[in-house]
Amino acid sequence: MLSEEYGLHRVVRPEGVLPQQAEQLDPSLPLRSSELLIDVEALNIDAASFRQIWHESSKDVRRAGEIVAAIVQRRGKLHNPVTGSGGILMGRVSQIGAEHPGRSRLCPGERIASLVSLSLTPLRLEQVLAVHPAAERVDVRGQAILFASAAYAKLPGDLPDQVALAVLDVCGAPAQVARYVKRGMKIAVLGAGKAGTLCLAQARRSLGDSGLLIAVDVSAAALEPLLAMGLCDAAIELDATRPVELMRRVAAATGGELCDLVVNCASSTGTEMSAVVSLKAGGTALFFSMATSFTAATLGAEGLAKDVVLLMGNGYVPGHADLALNLLRADEALLRLFQARCRGADQSVPSGARS
Repeated sequence: MLSEEYGLHRVVRPEGVLPQQAEQLDPSLPLRSSELLIDVEALNIDAASFRQIWHESSKDVRRAGEIVAAIVQRRGKLHNPVTGSGGILMGRVSQIGAEHPGRSRLCPGERIASLVSLSLTPLRLEQVLAVHPAAERVDVRGQAILFASAAYAKLPGDLPDQVALAVLDVCGAPAQVARYVKRGMKIAVLGAGKAGTLCLAQARRSLGDSGLLIAVDVSAAALEPLLAMGLCDAAIELDATRPVELMRRVAAATGGELCDLVVNCASSTGTEMSAVVSLKAGGTALFFSMATSFTAATLGAEGLAKDVVLLMGNGYVPGHADLALNLLRADEALLRLFQARCRGADQSVPSGARS
């Protein structure tokens, strides 16, 4: 039944909505026959959500852990009420329902990552163990339930866990880029974080030695390795909430032509118009940030009489996990960059944050 496949039976309130829309889910046991139970080890929080939590906590790791625990306790899932987003999880298979589609492919004890948002995943936390700000990861002890419709990936044995988790969290972005990039295009990617870096890597692979690839980020430190690795032809150090300045600089970089495709992976609000004004007529903007406002993007384009295509990135694409992981397998420098970013300046949370 679709109600079982989509997890409608786990919705506490309001009635008649899907789990992602729900205010609260029920993560309690026993497990239903169509479900998968995971012993959760880590939550990889999406960039927009972690940024908001980190700001709310005044960059205090203990307080950040308490905020995460409080959201999960209140909602039965990690669904940030401010950003509306979540992230993904990593853990071990605990129980497999008799009618779950993964029963023939999974064994108890196998380590997997979810490929659906924590905003629709029933979750119960016993304890927050550590917060890793640089990696936007929270180590936890708890249990989660995946519905029959929920995608997942086995953690690869040839890549470090934290690197694989960071890549899988945003694997839909480069997979969508692969669909839309054509040789000879002029492309800009806003945001040089996890998603932006992988989008640049895939765009470079799709373009080959043709076209033009521009990286945009507020941080020079984030842009420098991308230039050095050849993942972009030009780098613009600029806050993407400044669309007029970005339009001028993109015009200069493209000889006045602007871009055929802009991929917006910026984790801050107010960057929609930077994507729109950087496009030539008939171009396409692909929005992957959870901070994106549909209203700002559509009304802004309309107000400028800009004939462009605006796409909201769907995080699910068949084969997206393998595509993203293979980008790192094929590029040792890219793998080293992700390893360095995942190490970061991690900090531990005392074991008092409970849900």
